[in-house]
Amino acid sequence: MQEKEVEIVRILRAGPGNEKKYVSGQALSSRLGVSRTAVWKHISNLRKMGFLIEASPSKGYSLKGEASFNGVEIRSALTTGTIGKKVFFYPSIDSTNIKAFELARSGEPEGTVVIADAQSNGKGRIGRRWESPPGVNVYTSIILRPDCPPQAAQNLTFLSAVAVAEAVGAVCPGRPTVKWPNDILIDSRKVAGILLEMDSEADRVHFVIAGIGVNVNMKAMMLPDPVRSIATSLAEKSGHEVDRTHFVRTLYASVEKWYKIYLMEGFGPILSAWKGYFDAEGKPVKVISFNRSISGICAGVDESGALLVRDPAGAVVRIISGDAERG
Repeated sequence: MQEKEVEIVRILRAGPGNEKKYVSGQALSSRLGVSRTAVWKHISNLRKMGFLIEASPSKGYSLKGEASFNGVEIRSALTTGTIGKKVFFYPSIDSTNIKAFELARSGEPEGTVVIADAQSNGKGRIGRRWESPPGVNVYTSIILRPDCPPQAAQNLTFLSAVAVAEAVGAVCPGRPTVKWPNDILIDSRKVAGILLEMDSEADRVHFVIAGIGVNVNMKAMMLPDPVRSIATSLAEKSGHEVDRTHFVRTLYASVEKWYKIYLMEGFGPILSAWKGYFDAEGKPVKVISFNRSISGICAGVDESGALLVRDPAGAVVRIISGDAERG
C-alpha cells in the first residue's frame, strides 16, 4: 500500500515542470497503474499522514512543503540502494531493535529498517534504558546479513559508529568523536549510541541488528537528571532545530556507503576511519569489563578493534568488551 504512496510523493515532488507542480489525476493513474479512485484513496492516506496536498479540478494535485516525520516521507527521497529499501515506521513502539529482530527472523531482507517517533522501552548497551520521547529524536534499527563468522560481527559496531559520526558531522559544527567502542560525542557529551544484537550459529551469522539512537532536537531540560550533565543533542550543539527526515536520509546513506566498503575491502578501512574520530589515545581511561575495573593510559586499539590500556605497572591490557570512561 505505502509503495504507491511513496511513488505519488516522488511524482508530485518532481512535478511536470510547471511552476506549481500540479499533476493530473489521470497522469498519476497511468503512471501507477491504478484507477483514479485508487489514486484518490492514496492521496487521502497521505493527507492523514500530514502531507499538504492541494487538489484542483482542472489541474490535479500539488504537494506543498514537507510532511511530518513518517516512513513515506523518509522513503520518498532516499537515494540508497539497500539501506531503507523497506521501511517499517511506527509512531510509537516498545523498541525498534526488538521489532527488527522479529522481522529479521521472519525473513525480511538486508537493509530493512525499523524507525519510530517514540519508544516505550528503548534499549541501550549493558541493559541500560535509552530515553525515547516523541517528536524530537531518531530511533532506528537496521537489518544486516553479512557473510561472516560471529566473531567478526563486532566489526559492524565500528562501522555503525563511523556512519553515525559522519552523519552527525554533516549537520553539526565541529568534528564529533567516538568513545570506545561506539558512543558518539560532541564536546565530550554523548549525542548518539549504538546497540548491536546478533542471531547466529557457531560458524555463521544469520543477521545483525544495528540499533541507533540519536538525540536530535532534545532539549537539556528533557534529559533525565542522571544523564543531563553527560548528554546533549544536535540542536543544543548546532544552535538550531535539525530536520529529522533529512538526518535519517543522511544516516542511511552513510551506513550504506561504509557497509559497501566493508564488504568489498574488509575491516581495515573501517577501523582506520574510526580512529579518525577517536581522541582518547594517550589519555587516562577507566574501563569496567566483566565486573572488573581497569585504569591506565589508553594505548589505542589493535587491528581487531580491542581497546589497549597500559596499566600502572606498564603492562598493556587488551579489552574486547566493556564500558570505557575518561580517567
